[in-house]
Amino acid sequence: MNEMSILQPTVALLIWTMIMWAWMYATRIPAMSKANVAPNDAAVPGTLDKTLPASVQAKAHNYNHLHEQPTVFYATAIILAITGQGGDMNTLLAWIYVGLRVAHSLVQATANVVMARFVLFALSSLVLIALIFHASIQVFDIHM
Repeated sequence: MNEMSILQPTVALLIWTMIMWAWMYATRIPAMSKANVAPNDAAVPGTLDKTLPASVQAKAHNYNHLHEQPTVFYATAIILAITGQGGDMNTLLAWIYVGLRVAHSLVQATANVVMARFVLFALSSLVLIALIFHASIQVFDIHM
């Protein structure tokens, strides 16, 4: 496996984010129409959460979540790739992170079981911490 392999799961998560974007709009636009919500009504914070069904908003919330912690993942993966540490174990960890984030999305966008989401989020966070640790070792030249 080469040092740039970590970019594969990174791009996979980018693709997943766009899948969630499409799913969000495929459910949100019809729901807004059905609820007679004008696009400008959405400018008032909280309007859509109060007006649209929770099952519709869960997809939007998840899309937002994919722009939060995963941004740290993207930066970490790029650092690992450019420092020559984006292969083998780090690529495996990156795929595990992506799998956990996709699972988190599917839980939130469907059943929305908070405890299941929490466990998936916590596990993905631990994997991300391991990746950050590996990047830190390389960037700060800490070799044990």
